[in-house]
Amino acid sequence: MSTSTDAASGHSSDSAEEVSTEERFEPTTSTPSGRFARAAVLVAVFICAACGLVYELALVALGSYLIGDTVGQASIVLSLMVFAMGIGALAAKPLQRWAATAFAIVEILLALLGGLSVLGLYAAFAWLSLYMPALIATTLVLGTLIGAEIPLLMVLLQRIRQQEAGSAVADLFAADYVGALIGGLAFPFLLLPWFGQIQGALLVGMLNAAAGLGLVITVYRRELTKRATLLLVVAALLAGGTLGGAYAFADTFEMTARQALYSDPVVHAQRTQYQEVVLTRSTSLSGRSDTRLFLNGDLQFSSVDEHRYHEALVHPAMAGEHSRVLILGGGDGLALREVLRYPDVEQVTLVEMDPAVLELARTDPRLTTLNKHAFEDPRVTAIAADAFSWLRDNEQRYDVVLVDMPDPDSTATAKLYSAEFYALLRHAMADGARVTVQSGSPYFAPKAFWCIETTMRRSGLATVPYSVSVPSFGQWGFQLARKGTSPPALRLPTNAPPLRSLDPATLRAATIFPPDRDRIPGLEVSTLMHPTILEYSRGAWQNY
Repeated sequence: MSTSTDAASGHSSDSAEEVSTEERFEPTTSTPSGRFARAAVLVAVFICAACGLVYELALVALGSYLIGDTVGQASIVLSLMVFAMGIGALAAKPLQRWAATAFAIVEILLALLGGLSVLGLYAAFAWLSLYMPALIATTLVLGTLIGAEIPLLMVLLQRIRQQEAGSAVADLFAADYVGALIGGLAFPFLLLPWFGQIQGALLVGMLNAAAGLGLVITVYRRELTKRATLLLVVAALLAGGTLGGAYAFADTFEMTARQALYSDPVVHAQRTQYQEVVLTRSTSLSGRSDTRLFLNGDLQFSSVDEHRYHEALVHPAMAGEHSRVLILGGGDGLALREVLRYPDVEQVTLVEMDPAVLELARTDPRLTTLNKHAFEDPRVTAIAADAFSWLRDNEQRYDVVLVDMPDPDSTATAKLYSAEFYALLRHAMADGARVTVQSGSPYFAPKAFWCIETTMRRSGLATVPYSVSVPSFGQWGFQLARKGTSPPALRLPTNAPPLRSLDPATLRAATIFPPDRDRIPGLEVSTLMHPTILEYSRGAWQNY
C-alpha cells in the first residue's frame, strides 16, 4: 500500500531522505512488534535499574568503609546522582533519533565505568589521596549515563505497536522500580557477602553491558547498519574483557591497595557484613612483635601497649561487687582477659556486633595469645548483637558494665554515646554497680570527651573522668560512673591482680586535666535525634 501511494504522489519509495522523523517511528518492516519485543525492552529496563542502584549503593558503602561517615557519603552520592540524572535526561534528547544505537553506547560506557568505579575509587584512596574528588566525578558521570537511559528506553518502548505514551510510561517505570528493588536487596544480601565490593561491581558491570547490547542486537538490529552492529559488538567485548580481566586480578589488587594503607604487613583481612577487619604484624630490630587490629582503618589496639588501655578500662570499675560483668563491645577479648583475672567473677556477658570479630578472637593464634583464650572460659557468654538493641531487651542486672566501643565518629557508633543509650545502660546496672565508658582522647578530641561526660550526667549517672597515656593512641580518656548524684571513688580493687601500668598514685594523677583540656561548659547532650557527639568528633583529629 505504501508503494502505490508513493507512486501516485510522484515520489520514489526509496527516497528515505524525505521521510519525516515521525514517519520513521511508525511501524514498518524494521519496527519491532509483538510480545517478545515488549518483554525484551522491559527486561532491559529491569536489569538497567537494578545495575544503576547497585552502583549507587556501592559508592555509598565504599565511602562508609573508607571514611566512616555513612550519612555524609550517602547524601553526597545520592544528591549528586539525582542531579546528574536530570542532566543525562536532557542530554539524551538529541539522541532519540538514534535511540537504539545511543542506548547501546550508553550501556557499554555505564557498564565500564560502573563496574570499575569501586576499584578506581579504592585506588584513589590508597595511593593518590584523591578520594573525594574522584567520588564526585564518578558520581556525576554515572548519574548522567543513568539519566540518559530512561528517555532512550521510552522511545524504544513506544516504537513497539505505537504504544501510547501513558501506557509506555507506566510499563517503563513499573519495570524500573521493581528492578531497583531487586538491585537494592541484591547488593547487601548477595553481592557483598558472596563477591565483595570490587568483584560485585565488576559482575554487575558485565551484566549491564550484556543487557544493553543484547536488547539492541535481538530487537532493534534492523535499525543498525552492519558496521554499527560490528562496532557495538567489538566495544561490548572490549568492555566485557576489561571487566573480566579486572575481576581476575581483583583479589591481588585489593591486597596490594590495602597494604598501601598500612605501614606494617597485613596478616589477615576480611570484609564482613559490618566493617573491614585487618590484622597487621611487625617485628622490631630488637625482636619485639607488634600485632595491631584495625576496624575500617581505625586502630583498635597495639599489642605493645594495649595493656595500658585495658587495665585503665577494666580495673577501676571492678573496685566493688563484681560477680556479674557485662562487656559491650570488646570483641577482641582483651578487656575480657582482664575481667577473668578475678577468680570471684561468676559470669561475664560480652555483646559484640560483628560475629566475624568474635570468631577471629576465638581462633586466630595472634589474638588468642593476647587474650589468653578468654572465650574458652566457662564463665563467659559471648553474644553477636547490636548493643543498643540488646540492651532494650535485656532484663538482667550487672555489678560491672564496661563499654568498649569504637569512637563516635559515624552515625552507626554515635547512638552508642547517646542519652538514650545511657538510660538503657542504667537499667542494666544493679544497685551500687559501676560502669566505665571509653571516651576517646581528651587531648585530641576534648569536646567529644566532655560531651560524653555531659550526656552521662544528664542521663542520671554520676561520673569521674580520668585519662591515661597509651602511646599508640596518645592521651586516652574514660568515664567511671554509677547511678545517682554521688560519683564513685576512683580506686583499684583490694584483690586486684598485679598490674603493669596502674597503681593508686597513677589513678590519683589520672583525674587531673591541664587547664587547656579541662571540662568544657555549655556542651550539648547527644541524643538519637540530635547526635551532637558527631559534630564534636568530626574534624577533631584533622590537625594531628
